Amino acid sequence: VPAIQSRFRLAAARRRFRFKSEDVSSQSKAGTCPRNPKAAFGPRSGRMYNPSMTSPSLSERSFADFSVAGWLEALAAATPTPGGGSAAALAAAMSASLIAMVAGLTIGRPRYAAIEAEMQSILGRAAQLRAELMAAADADAAAYRAVMDAYRLPKGDEHQQAVHAAAIAAALRRAAEVPLSVAEAAVELLHLAERAAALGNPNAATDAAVAARLAHASLDGAARNVRINLRSLGDDAARATGERVVQLLEEGERGLQAALAAADARG
Repeated sequence: VPAIQSRFRLAAARRRFRFKSEDVSSQSKAGTCPRNPKAAFGPRSGRMYNPSMTSPSLSERSFADFSVAGWLEALAAATPTPGGGSAAALAAAMSASLIAMVAGLTIGRPRYAAIEAEMQSILGRAAQLRAELMAAADADAAAYRAVMDAYRLPKGDEHQQAVHAAAIAAALRRAAEVPLSVAEAAVELLHLAERAAALGNPNAATDAAVAARLAHASLDGAARNVRINLRSLGDDAARATGERVVQLLEEGERGLQAALAAADARG
């Protein structure tokens, strides 16, 4: 009997970890842009680079259309996307959802009538940010595909080499813009989480704390993706973006501590 049970468990585990090829077979990883796109693959990494992995055959399908299980399976798959950039955006989207929940559990209750307007404002802004962050998860993957397309441009003569280099630089800038927007949103969410924790229904203070933690994780991941996409660009614009990232990280750390303190004071 133990042997039979073991076989059943093994079969179940295999079924759970079987990849859904229709969800992930040809997507590309957003958030990490090596100078040579093949550098993330090959013998050392144990992953074989294949240009078809960056084809846009699924680019019209939004990650918002995936089930939770389908999204997690796509994230776990050995394909370039979805990756850390999209995951950071969705972590922030979950933060926004929890903040909206806290506000919703406060609105309409007589004892919180004095802060009704502020809770309504928090709810509306959280919903807006959630939608923007869901779109950012798709944009992050699309931006990386553009980087891969730029690397594949011909560079046989001097003109082609110039076009190749310019296209890569432009694509890398765009690939940095998306996580930068995620980082900006994450910092705003930290402030919203602090207000929700301080003023909202105290029974949901822990949910506000989790929202803050998710937003902070998103900020850290997005900041890393901005930096890696700009590491080969040494111009003033790239340096200014790097300085903005430092500011966001510092503000985000303060926001996290304030949100957690507010939640602890209510919990």
